[in-house]
Parts: sequence; structure tokens; C-alpha cells
Amino acid sequence: MLEDGTTYSGVSLGTEASVAGEVVFNTGMVGYLEALTDPSYRGQILVLTYPFIGNYGVPKATRENRLPSPFESDRVQVSGLIVSEAALGYSHWAATRSFAQWLEDERIPVVVGVDTRALTKQLRTAGSTLGKIVGGTVDVSFEDPNLSNLVSQVSVSKPVIYPGGPRRVVLVDCGCKASIVRSLLRHGVTVIRVPWDYDFLNEEFDGVVISNGPGDPRMCSATVAHIRRVIEQNKPVLGICLGHQILALAAGAKTYKLKFGHRGQNQPCLEEGTKRCYITSQNHGYAVDPRTLPASWEPWFTNANDGTNEGLRHRSQPFMSVQFHPEAAPGPVDTEHVFDRFLDLLHD
Repeated sequence: MLEDGTTYSGVSLGTEASVAGEVVFNTGMVGYLEALTDPSYRGQILVLTYPFIGNYGVPKATRENRLPSPFESDRVQVSGLIVSEAALGYSHWAATRSFAQWLEDERIPVVVGVDTRALTKQLRTAGSTLGKIVGGTVDVSFEDPNLSNLVSQVSVSKPVIYPGGPRRVVLVDCGCKASIVRSLLRHGVTVIRVPWDYDFLNEEFDGVVISNGPGDPRMCSATVAHIRRVIEQNKPVLGICLGHQILALAAGAKTYKLKFGHRGQNQPCLEEGTKRCYITSQNHGYAVDPRTLPASWEPWFTNANDGTNEGLRHRSQPFMSVQFHPEAAPGPVDTEHVFDRFLDLLHD
């Protein structure tokens, strides 16, 4: 049920419960394992636009470098899921259980048999909308998750160190995907993962990465204040997704809520100057207003579909950020070079 009273009926895949949240859609054709465990979806009811979900099942969860594999966090993060058709069986050599069994084990309500094409068209017209899944005998009220500090719910509670090399990078965890840590470790740096509001300025580090995460970036005032101090120290900074918005706020720019956000693995982004187009993986509902950037900053990438800002960089200092996910997972790895550029700044 949407906030405007529109209803879509379907069948429960297992867990019959009522949940409320913001209804959003993802256009990816694959990658439900990574998408559903992405902390950026905290508080949201997700609509998968691809008509058939779950055919390659779910593998056994393992841990590599203390990170969940092949998932992005230790749990399914969406509040609820809506699909057109779900596979009850699976066909993949690594799978150990079905998509349906996985979500039932996680106690996530899933509605199957919904006309997701019609629902997506409605969301594209009205924008991301508050909604709820009504199952069982107990109803719930509509609730806007963006009014809460969602980042505090998905960040680590204390610092975690992942040894990887002589260079030390502070990773500010605002709801970090495990693949960001994996990418940094592959690039040969030691990662110091800290809570979103942790004052890390007294730590020994060579640069800072601000992770992705859910909700309104203005809720992260403590993070913005810490990044502003890092900028004053002229240490290299890379922002990713929500981290991009936090860096922009620290620089003095403004952010705003997009009509329906960018969620999927197929968003084309143009690099300013070269005009080269990269196909990117994205998951965000807020954006940076490039018109509010100080004169010392400039746009780096622009979305080729709607012209929204997809990246920024300082004209002379080692600060940069991207709205998309250079670590992909799922999605194309066209922009993994962003990590290379950041590592070059550390070595410089």
C-alpha cells in the first residue's frame, strides 16, 4: 500500500509481517545478493524491476579477511521486497539454498506476483513514496526512514583494522559495503574502519575514504565536522556515494533529495573534460547541487540521463568523490580506476 492509497496485491513468499518504509526500485538484472545486503537500503521497501528473481539461489556465507562473502554485510538490509516472479528452486554450483528460503531465514517479508512494471511507472511519476507491506493480522503506520539517523544503525560500533600494506587509510563507515574494504585491501593499503561519528584525527593515517550509506547526509553532522578538519590538514580524501555528499557538505555545498534516486548497475556518467562515458553501479536517493560548490571545487562526473552531479574534486588539493560505486558489486568495474587515482594521491 502506497501513501496515496494505491494498493497492489500479491502472495507472501514466506514471512507474513507488516513493515513500513520508503518504496524504491532497482533496475539491475542481476546482483540480488549484493543489493539486498547493501546497508544503503536500510529502511526501504525495494522493488526489483527485473521480472524473474532468484534463479541462481544463494551460496553459503563465508568470511574472508573478517568480511562476509559474497555478501555486502552480515544481514539483509531491506525492510521488505516486492518482485514480479521468484524462483522457488535454483541452478548454480555454489548455491546452498533458494532465494525464498534465504529471505524466510532472514525474516524479510516478500510479496510476489505484483505488477512491478506498473508500480515502477507510478514511482517514476510520483517519485520515491512512503509505503508499507501489510501481511498477517497486524497493520503498521506509514513511516519516513529519512527522518531517522539510519547511518547510526548500520555503522560499526568500534574501530576495526584490516592489515594490508604500509599506507594507512581511515575508512569512515557510514554503512560501508564490504566490497569497498576488499577493493582497498587489493590495492595494498591497511584499512582502519571507524564508526561514522568517531573522531579519528588523532589516529595515524595517510588518507581518508568516506563510505556509502543510507538516508539524508545532513544527519551525519559529526562526520561532516571531522571531514572538514581533514580538509584543513590537506590529507587525501575519497568520498563514495553518501561519502560524496558528506564531502560536499564539508566543502560548503548543499545536497537535495532526488525524485526517485538512482539504483541499479546501468547509470551512464560522463567525465568532465574528457567526456568519456562510464557505465556505473549506483544506490542513492540524495544528490549534490553543483551550483553551490565553492570556486575552488569543480564537478568531476555528470549523469548522462538526467544531468545530476556524479562526482567532484578540488582544483588543487587532494580531495575527490564520486556518487557511483567504483567497487561495483554488483555491476560493471569501469570506474575501479578511481581507487588507483586515490592511491596515487597517497603516494604523492
